[in-house]
Amino acid sequence: MPTEEEKTRPTADRRTARRAVAGRLSWGLADQAASSMTNFAVGIYVARSLGVTAFGVFSLAWLTYGVVLNVARGLATDPLVVRFSGTPEASWRAATARSSGAALGVGTALGAVCLLVGLGLGGRVGPAFVCLGVVLPALLLQDTWRFAFFAAGTGRKAFVNDLVWGVALVPAMVVAARVGSVAAFVLAWGASAAVAAVYGCFQSGIRPRPHQARGWLREQRDLGYRYLVENVSLSGASQLRAYGLGAIVGVGAVGAVRGAELLLGPFLALLMGLSLVTVAEAARLLRRAPHRLGTFCLLLGGGQAAAALLWGAALLLMPGRLGEFVLGGVWSSASELIVPATLGVAGAGLGSGAAAGLRALAAARRSLRCQLFASACYVGGGLGGAALAGTVGSAWGVAAATLCGSAVWWLQLRSALREHHRGGA
Repeated sequence: MPTEEEKTRPTADRRTARRAVAGRLSWGLADQAASSMTNFAVGIYVARSLGVTAFGVFSLAWLTYGVVLNVARGLATDPLVVRFSGTPEASWRAATARSSGAALGVGTALGAVCLLVGLGLGGRVGPAFVCLGVVLPALLLQDTWRFAFFAAGTGRKAFVNDLVWGVALVPAMVVAARVGSVAAFVLAWGASAAVAAVYGCFQSGIRPRPHQARGWLREQRDLGYRYLVENVSLSGASQLRAYGLGAIVGVGAVGAVRGAELLLGPFLALLMGLSLVTVAEAARLLRRAPHRLGTFCLLLGGGQAAAALLWGAALLLMPGRLGEFVLGGVWSSASELIVPATLGVAGAGLGSGAAAGLRALAAARRSLRCQLFASACYVGGGLGGAALAGTVGSAWGVAAATLCGSAVWWLQLRSALREHHRGGA
């Protein structure tokens, strides 16, 4: 007969596990809050300092950084999180050294491309891309430390690293405002990230190994290249929509869309903060209790969608004077996009729950299929809506595309869970 202590031990273990998960999720939210508040402050400061057209130029550089960031994540950090979350420290340290080296290599190579493109473009846009090319390696290395710390279960270090970036950003933004150009703001943003990237080396005690990047890419090619295509299709769709919107409606329309995204910034911080840890947590849950993975993903996606709708409702009730105070001249055009932008973010939040499950299952073929479909819908809806009804039409087209993409993510997760359960049986 089991003793009373043996009977209560499983319950105590479950409570301990829940507290550990809650702690890691909390650090993910705190870290993303620090990161997103930094990005939010930069966007607001640039919008108020430079006006809607220059802010549109800055947004193009920002979106290009998003594409490069997703390349680095697909090749370097996504395989690290999927395969080295909760592994022994020695294994994690060796993988992190190679992963960070791969991120530096990607930043250097694509930074050189941005620099050459900027020199060729000239005009308003060219200098911004030249400066982006200079700071890309530091930006990618700083992002790699964040994911590496969460893979190790030490989200507090990621939070501190983002705080260091935020503190370094304050004097850098003051100097950029005195210069008064988009290029100066891009340099200030990247230089402050370089401070946090160097600090991450001291936090982890790990030196990036760029010379081992090729070995890392070769070992992780079964996941890395699929995640690369998946991530680039996501950010590339945003980039194509931005360029197409600028060509069809005007650069000011790009600034209006970015302004609406800034209004949704606090919720996007929640969504991105959870994404830092949900794949790692889903991978841990898959090893410990695979039958609970579907419920975990459903609660995750449904909760994010509900939170997005609540935040959008709050924005609709926000006084116009407050909006003008926050966004300046960008408010009038951005406020028209609140409803469709909210629905689009709610659809993305719902789909992210299924995406976390597919990543945890390492179902790279399925997740790639979903992302390609969703990206095609995003570009088609965004540009088709722009051709029919301008900026507002583009926002509604993106909202409809995002909801359709979310449905496909869930259908694929259901099939992947069935396959996994049959294989386990």
